[in-house]
Amino acid sequence: MQIRHKLRLATTLGLAAGALTLGLVAPSASGAATPSGTLTFAEGPGASPNYIFPYMSCTFFSVANINGFQDLTYRPLYWFGTGAAATYNESLSLATNPVMGNNNHSVTINLKGWKFKDGQTVDAQSVMFFLNLYHAEKTNYCGYNAGYGIPDQVKSATGSGNTVTINFTTSVNPNWILYNYLSEITPFTNAWDVSGPNTSSTCATGAYGAKATDAACTAVFNYIVGKTGQGIAGKLPTYADSFWQSGADGPYVLSHFDSLGNATFVPNANYGGPQKSMVSQVVEVPFATTAAEQVALRQGKIDLGYVDPTNLTASGTPAHPGSNWSAVAGRYNLAVGAPWSVDYAAYNFNPKSPEAKFLDQLYVRQALQMTVDQPLMVKQIFKGYGYQTINPLPPVTSAAISGPVSTKNPYPYNPTKAKELLTSHGWNLSSGNAVCAKPGTAANECGKGIAKGDTLTVTMEYGSGIPSLQTQVSTEVSEWNSIGITAKTLAEPFNKVVADCVANAATWSICLWGAGWIYAPDYYPSGESLFVPGASFNIGAYSNAHLTTLVKQTTFGTTKLGAFANYAAQQLPVLYQPNGTNAYSGQGIGEYIKTLKSKDGFTPNSLTNFNPEYYYFG
Repeated sequence: MQIRHKLRLATTLGLAAGALTLGLVAPSASGAATPSGTLTFAEGPGASPNYIFPYMSCTFFSVANINGFQDLTYRPLYWFGTGAAATYNESLSLATNPVMGNNNHSVTINLKGWKFKDGQTVDAQSVMFFLNLYHAEKTNYCGYNAGYGIPDQVKSATGSGNTVTINFTTSVNPNWILYNYLSEITPFTNAWDVSGPNTSSTCATGAYGAKATDAACTAVFNYIVGKTGQGIAGKLPTYADSFWQSGADGPYVLSHFDSLGNATFVPNANYGGPQKSMVSQVVEVPFATTAAEQVALRQGKIDLGYVDPTNLTASGTPAHPGSNWSAVAGRYNLAVGAPWSVDYAAYNFNPKSPEAKFLDQLYVRQALQMTVDQPLMVKQIFKGYGYQTINPLPPVTSAAISGPVSTKNPYPYNPTKAKELLTSHGWNLSSGNAVCAKPGTAANECGKGIAKGDTLTVTMEYGSGIPSLQTQVSTEVSEWNSIGITAKTLAEPFNKVVADCVANAATWSICLWGAGWIYAPDYYPSGESLFVPGASFNIGAYSNAHLTTLVKQTTFGTTKLGAFANYAAQQLPVLYQPNGTNAYSGQGIGEYIKTLKSKDGFTPNSLTNFNPEYYYFG
């Protein structure tokens, strides 16, 4: 998930290969003139797309909605990644390389002049439409981080012809502004500049920051999104209608969609990019569980899918895959890739949660982390296809952007020490449950807000329908119970978990949707989206002044990420989880049918991008 979500400009940081690099991916020659064949793609279990408008709250900011659905039709201003790479890709971007000026106080963007399906040119006005909407309704977009980047650091923005100029209130890190803010801009067609049926508006054409423009954009937002999510964007059966498809500037348009998540895409004749579709249609198929998808795999009904690692009998590593699942090995090849992500369960520090008072205590978070045996989970549950997570950086982060980062886990698996942490802080474990015997805030007492007789309890809500995740949760809960922490669980489908954990602060204390955070479309893993107060996906309301200072040093300045990562490893703002390898839908181990060919290879993209225009049958 970006949930979904995530350096170089005219002034650029030198970044090593395998991380965020300057090297561009060379465009492939266009495919055959007549596309043929149907490419069938398995959506993640319980994670079918459920939102089409590329301006959304964190409830919908997921891989399922962005990478695997919206991006096929609506391309962002700047594209990152093709094949296995996470690199910036100018050839697939709607604009040429942005140019910084005025001592990094401004950026100039030049559009290439591609077309929407309705014939309108993707130009400066298309970008200003997004920027104006963002200014008016910033808190309703998941990419918003109070005080950071766009729009809060924008002094002015203007557009004319194919050129947009943005002036900032202060000097900004050029790579950060491209990778985490310009990357999130999606140009909009004028057909969407409406405040009601057949009622045009001036959100696209108004002056940036003007009260009249804000009012017009709010009216557009209320019609399309709705303050309670009841706008036309919530009407799933309409997604293949001409209103939504008029704004297509990507390689595909949606020809069929239903509320279950069944989606059919066909080539967009107006697509201006370098690689046209080589298949006649792309069909995305929803599945409630991994088991249901694997039945389809066994029957050969899916071209790109996944298998849960618990089905594999042979172990492998991300670099050296082992044998495939015997039930599908005759038809499919196995593929794994390193994710550009951090895997974690969110802690809830919101006072509305009755269990927040426990998680406020660092020693409690340390005890919870010390009973997560990541190396064993990677070995036994993931069959070797994963990485241990000890800080918020992706597992393949280059030293070119991270600088020195400790590779030693500060809280390795040690249930004995975890139990000692509880008893040394005033908890009585004689009943088998941790009961506060010494309330207070001294070093040997339970901590602020915890009363005598309180039972140490946590409630974990997690994604259902995934065998490996169920095993992971069961293992962790068993470990917590063994040291006296009373752990309750609530299993829900992925989309329900995300909605609950974003909006319902009182119902959970630990949230594990099962996909962590892919740094996309905010690709620079600087942490402002996850850990600073007011951040777009700081769903647990974590706050630490020193960590915020370290984040700002990497965003407003050019400090590398090491100090931020090391401090976040020590402070445990989240419960770090083992990070599995990437599959095509971001879940499990990738499987691709042997009759399928690719111009970009079959290693799942580290950003979980889905670029079906590069696939063909032969």
